[in-house]
Amino acid sequence: MAVTDAAIDKIKHMILSGELAPGARLPKEADLAERLGLSRNSLREAVRALALINVLDVRQGDGTYVTSLEPRLLLDTMSFVLDLHRDDTVLQFFEVRRILEPAATAMATELMSDADIEDLRVILESLPATPTIEELVANDLEFHARIAQGSGNAVLCSFIESLSGPTTRARIWRGLTQEGAMEKTREQHTAIYEAIAARQADVARSWATVHVAGVESWLRKALA
Repeated sequence: MAVTDAAIDKIKHMILSGELAPGARLPKEADLAERLGLSRNSLREAVRALALINVLDVRQGDGTYVTSLEPRLLLDTMSFVLDLHRDDTVLQFFEVRRILEPAATAMATELMSDADIEDLRVILESLPATPTIEELVANDLEFHARIAQGSGNAVLCSFIESLSGPTTRARIWRGLTQEGAMEKTREQHTAIYEAIAARQADVARSWATVHVAGVESWLRKALA
């Protein structure tokens, strides 16, 4: 593993130095191994590891390329890690969401175009009058994802989207067990939308905090 780690570091240095730019094709395996002073086996292991985390793209019959290195692509692997969370850590995910989502909502209030805000309204109104739990949660995920995208920060958006998965089951559980959960979710989503539409960043941030904190507070009591 130490040899493979060294190989990974050498390829990483080539990328950080700009020698290998996003989209660039790596030299042929034999040439690169000789140049870096590595065995071809160590180089293959390093390439395989970097491909798993979306740094490299191995194209059969074509070669190996550096990916776009966009935050969404690189942070996509975090979703896999977060999917392995234990149920007793779900509150910690809500705590992080309570920090990040209000900030993203305030940013989106200032940056979303009128067309983006109109799309947000359409998402809200697409929810049936008496939705199923699955419809409610799906609408909730789409609503918050669209706001995160509206923040204009790809890193922040990727973090928020990655955190959505581990908290989905808790939101379903709440919808099934807490009286008035559906109505409360709809009302809070509407309040967030109206604040964004009015370009009131502080109000939008506050409603986003209330919204996430409400589910977190319910979950704390449910797990007590």
